[in-house]
Amino acid sequence: MASYSEGTETQGSQDVTYHPKDAVGSAVKATGITGGAGLFISAIQNTLSKQNVGAFGVFTRTGGTIAVFAAMGGAYEFTKCASANLREKDDTLNPTIGGFVAGSMLGLRFRSLPAVLGYGAMLATTLGVFNYTGGKLTAPYEEEAIDRVGEKERMRKARRRPVEETVHELGEGRGVYAPGYAQRRADRIREAYGIDVTKPTPAVHPAATS
Repeated sequence: MASYSEGTETQGSQDVTYHPKDAVGSAVKATGITGGAGLFISAIQNTLSKQNVGAFGVFTRTGGTIAVFAAMGGAYEFTKCASANLREKDDTLNPTIGGFVAGSMLGLRFRSLPAVLGYGAMLATTLGVFNYTGGKLTAPYEEEAIDRVGEKERMRKARRRPVEETVHELGEGRGVYAPGYAQRRADRIREAYGIDVTKPTPAVHPAATS
């Protein structure tokens, strides 16, 4: 018992051990991904422009979109990982903090303190709730494992009808036979043709037919 308890405690302590994250590496990857998304949106904005600004207008005219998207992605991922490393916890608060910083990056584009705080609070709330609900935007709960076979068997038993009722409605045949079908069939053949199918047919010797 002592060894089992010690193993259980050791296993439990390993489960709660926090593993540090690479904040810089994650931020660089996120910056590239969101920067690519910003480049795509900037290209759409440049295409829809009424003025002929050329292909480089993606960077010269609407390049701010690329910068904002890249800054938001990098700031969110770096802040989230850095918060987790400092707190040594991987919970909902980390993406909430990262969402506030990322939203602030978007608010800086409007050069207004209310915009910075407003966008930061909005994105922090959205990402915090999204992470808290497990990425489903629904209440956090553990889905119960459903035994599909057992459920189907229970439904089959609940809707099962007696054989006698089925035979009375459909008649015998086509794979549906009530108990005693063989005897009833033999009786009908005996009455109709005078042949007793329950008795074995006598074997005919080959010499008798020649």
